[in-house]
Amino acid sequence: MEKANLDQIAYARAKEYLLSFARFGITNKLLDEYLNPTIESLRPSSIRGIYQRILESAQNRGMSSGVIMGPLGGNINALRKVLCNFEAALIASKYGNNSSKVIEDIERELHLKGKIQRTQRSIWPLFCRSITSGALFLSQFDSADDFYRWVNIFDRDDRIRPALPMLLSHEIEGFGFPLACDFLKEIGYFNFCKPDVHIKAIFKGIRLVSEVADDYQVFKAITRVSKSQGVTPYNVDKLFWLVGSGKFYNHTHIGSFGKIPTDREEFIRKFSQNADK
Repeated sequence: MEKANLDQIAYARAKEYLLSFARFGITNKLLDEYLNPTIESLRPSSIRGIYQRILESAQNRGMSSGVIMGPLGGNINALRKVLCNFEAALIASKYGNNSSKVIEDIERELHLKGKIQRTQRSIWPLFCRSITSGALFLSQFDSADDFYRWVNIFDRDDRIRPALPMLLSHEIEGFGFPLACDFLKEIGYFNFCKPDVHIKAIFKGIRLVSEVADDYQVFKAITRVSKSQGVTPYNVDKLFWLVGSGKFYNHTHIGSFGKIPTDREEFIRKFSQNADK
């Protein structure tokens, strides 16, 4: 089967799979809210808002979300008290590169329960390095518009676009290529997509990429599928992420607090059985 045909079939089957959960209220209209949001609904208007998105992406890796968001009551805003109301320049001035001081202040000010692991590779120390390096990075920009003008330089050119998440992964500790992509797409840059665990497993399972494809190759494959389908990479990213996660996070009345019982392995199995139909 030609790659373009496989891309189109995969996209159609993914949408069909989600719509098969109609008993939970999954409709084309509801899916469209997730696949095609407006830029205005996502894009922060201030450096403070952009910095908050950095923190939200920084905790969105592996087990980090539970370890960090649990003690914060599920709300990143709990850190505002310690982090200067998310003013990047003030955070950079207050802490510089001293992420250990950030941990100390969070423990003291927020009265976190339990002991924070402090080894170099533990979750909280890594997150706090994202806090300090993210603030130092954003403090270079005078305003949100200044930051967006800089991002636009990369976003308008297909050839250099992937260089931006690679650059951010060096500027902000703990990001890496996937989290940098997550940050960019969630501030309304729809040409970016996050090669997360669900998407990588599905794309490899239904042979949209090879078994040994890395994050960058999956990023390119998502972009390829988007072009064959005439939609944004964000759209493709969100569609297959919903297949894998089942998390309709803006509709907590659906399923179990917004989660429906999708199964990515079931999707891969059914797709493989009917790939040529």
